Amino acid sequence: MPVPNTLILACGNPSRGDDALGPTLIERLGAMRAARTVPDQAFDLLTDFQLQIEHVLDLEGRERVVFVDAALSGPEPFTFGPVTPQPALSITTHAMSPGALLRVYAQVIGGPLPDCRLLAIRGYEFDLGAGLSPAAEGNLRVALEYLCKWL
Repeated sequence: MPVPNTLILACGNPSRGDDALGPTLIERLGAMRAARTVPDQAFDLLTDFQLQIEHVLDLEGRERVVFVDAALSGPEPFTFGPVTPQPALSITTHAMSPGALLRVYAQVIGGPLPDCRLLAIRGYEFDLGAGLSPAAEGNLRVALEYLCKWL
C-alpha cells in the first residue's frame, strides 16, 4: 500500500496547557476526516511529545509534510511557512527542530526533500495540568480552518 503523500506531524505535551495545541489539532483533524468534512486527499496524522531522529523515516516517500507546534511567542493567531534543512543546535538527538530533522533526512535518506511547512500556533499558558487557554483555543480554530483549506 502506498504511503499517503502528505504527513501532518504535531508535537506537544497535552498535559502542559497550550503546549497541547499540536496534539489537539491532530485530534480534531482526525475527527473531521472521520466525519468526511475535510478534503478526501490522503494524509497521515502523527503526534509525539517532541521531534526525534526516528521521525526521519516518517518523512520518506512524502510529497508534503506539515509540522505543527505551539509557539511561545510570535504573531497571532499562527505562522505558516517553509522549513529548510538546518544544522542541529544540540549535541544530542533527543529533541530536534524541523530544520534539523530535514538535514538528517538529506544525509540519511537522500534524494529530493518533501515540501515541508511549519504551522506554529501561538500559545500563552504552558502550566502543567492546565487546559488550552481561551486565546489559544481561538488561534487553534483559525489555524485548523487554514490548514483544511491548504490541504
